Amino acid sequence: MTEAEVAPLWVPSAERVARANMTRFINFVQHEAGGEDVRDYAALYHWSVERPEEFWHAVRDFCGVIGEVTHADDEAGWGLDRMAPPDPRLGPAWFPHLTLNFAENLLRFRDERTALVSWSEQGRRRAVSYAGLYAEVAAFAASLRVLGVRPFDRVAGFVPNTIEAVVAMLATTSLGAVWSSCSPDFGAKGVLDRFGQIQPRVLVCADGYRYAGKEIDCLERIREIVHDIPGIERVVVAPWLREEFDLSRIANAVRWDDFLHEGTLGGDWGLETGEWAPPGPPAETLRFERLPFGHPVYVMYSSGTTGLPKCMVHGAGGTLLQHLKEHALHTDLTRESVLFYFTTCGWMMWNWLVSGLATGATLVLYDGAALAPRKEILWELAEREGITVFGTSAKYLALAEKEGLEPARTHDLRALRAVLSTGSPLAAHSFDYVYRAVKSDVQLASISGGTDIISCFALGNPVAPVWRGEIQTRGLGMAVEVWDEGGRSVVGEPGELVCTRPFPSMPVGFWNDPDGAKYRSAYFDVFPGVWRHGDWAELTEHGGVIIYGRSDATLNPGGVRIGTAEIYRQVEQLPEVLESLAIEQRVGGPGSDESRIVLFVRLRDDRTLDNALRERICRRIREHASPRHVPGKIVQVRDIPRTISGKLTELAVRDVVHGRPVKNLDALANPEALELFRDLEELRS
Repeated sequence: MTEAEVAPLWVPSAERVARANMTRFINFVQHEAGGEDVRDYAALYHWSVERPEEFWHAVRDFCGVIGEVTHADDEAGWGLDRMAPPDPRLGPAWFPHLTLNFAENLLRFRDERTALVSWSEQGRRRAVSYAGLYAEVAAFAASLRVLGVRPFDRVAGFVPNTIEAVVAMLATTSLGAVWSSCSPDFGAKGVLDRFGQIQPRVLVCADGYRYAGKEIDCLERIREIVHDIPGIERVVVAPWLREEFDLSRIANAVRWDDFLHEGTLGGDWGLETGEWAPPGPPAETLRFERLPFGHPVYVMYSSGTTGLPKCMVHGAGGTLLQHLKEHALHTDLTRESVLFYFTTCGWMMWNWLVSGLATGATLVLYDGAALAPRKEILWELAEREGITVFGTSAKYLALAEKEGLEPARTHDLRALRAVLSTGSPLAAHSFDYVYRAVKSDVQLASISGGTDIISCFALGNPVAPVWRGEIQTRGLGMAVEVWDEGGRSVVGEPGELVCTRPFPSMPVGFWNDPDGAKYRSAYFDVFPGVWRHGDWAELTEHGGVIIYGRSDATLNPGGVRIGTAEIYRQVEQLPEVLESLAIEQRVGGPGSDESRIVLFVRLRDDRTLDNALRERICRRIREHASPRHVPGKIVQVRDIPRTISGKLTELAVRDVVHGRPVKNLDALANPEALELFRDLEELRS
């Protein structure tokens, strides 16, 4: 083993450690929160999971959660007849005497510092200050009040990642109503599968969007959605594709600016300056409805590839507290930070990103393709806006490496302090790429969690080293362990990622789950009373985490479970391979328990899979993973199906290969790709 392999890739400077919020928090815990023995991060983590009541109170106080202590006891009523209240068997009622408002905490700053910067892939830039954001949220909220929107009503967004989406969410949650969003690349059926379950009163959308240089009109899909959800009373359409459009065929539709005037507050975007011009003194100030800590704030959705998406209801207080912890402590955000995450409004990372407003940071929104119309567009954005925290997906970093992008050489990234990656496991070679081609002095924080918890189980630590191929740490307050099939905790070997103690951002319920049966089945059936997340993972000797993929997609051809990411990490280092997908195929006829690994590869346009490339793939896997990982069959395909949030769909491909129906094609971004896997001649031998 070389020196480079046993040394960390990055170590924070003493100055950086001294100035970090994490260091300030450790001092706070020592002197203000009863953690006299907490002297370093390891002790802090242990204290956070052993004394959760003290830890979460310390986070609340350190981050300055805005709320009011009351003596109200109605923590479980919610006012929603289709959602189960929290199940006391699955954890405590958090902060039962604290009322708060989610939007009030995100809008605590109201000065002229830039709050949001919005970019399109064509280079259209708009910005709004914290004062301007507050004014527009007040205008939108006043119009919602005129419409009669109340706490626990639902407002849905079928929206691109723009300032309007953030405004509508904040206005909704300021009233105590519930926000839910899908990105406009969803088909009408996919939107109806989601919003049709929660029956929103208001739909916020845009006339269209642009992606990879193409203009996509949304008005016909909006008309279909509104027609099939009769409870929608108002449709608010923001101009994003064009200034003029016809709403006559959409019931109850109104343009964005006209809706703002319904609340008598007014205000306009300056089209030339790209700045929000707030109105004069508002007719009423923004009123924040403070409700019990756990009142619903978001409805999020599972991918829905195995049926109707599960509707996960997240509480305002738990979401806020988790995001404050992750932003202030694990990401080290301050008012000087500029935070970017490449996401859409259909992915939980949008919700995570927007919570950064509570730290007073500047958030950068981008709507468009990651590598089009110019391959360097995201790095141009980083340079222009002085981004300090650049968030993206593992897939983007792998593609950027294959495209030969070297932003360290081509762009001024002096402001950049951290690169975040999620969506799928980050391969070890991508760690090398970031430090070689992006920036040598940067914290690379791979993060992992999920829509289910709207936050992370494992993520970055700004005061600790970065080790190749590892997520830096388990999240504070998250009692994460890896268990073998017998429920024994293991270190240094793969197993099921579990969380052995409750945490505030557990869903407060599932929609249409009045007895909580779906909720319990989703997380607690395998290990009763212990959250099983569905990730195949390993805890390392450094206190880090390695994710090998989804545990329901692990391969077991020889009696040993293999994470699919272990194969992808090796195969996708070959320059010919753009991406890959592996499944386990049953062979040998009915009743046989014989199986093999099948690897599908998508190659560069000018390459064809031949015996020489097959042998190189197998050799790479054999030498850098193990002989068990070597596929029994390798097949070239033109495309690989993904969910709308960009994740591989191994289970859907496995079903097609075995002749089983895929229950919900509308959950896929490219469902036509599944046909490439049906009745493949190569799989018959």
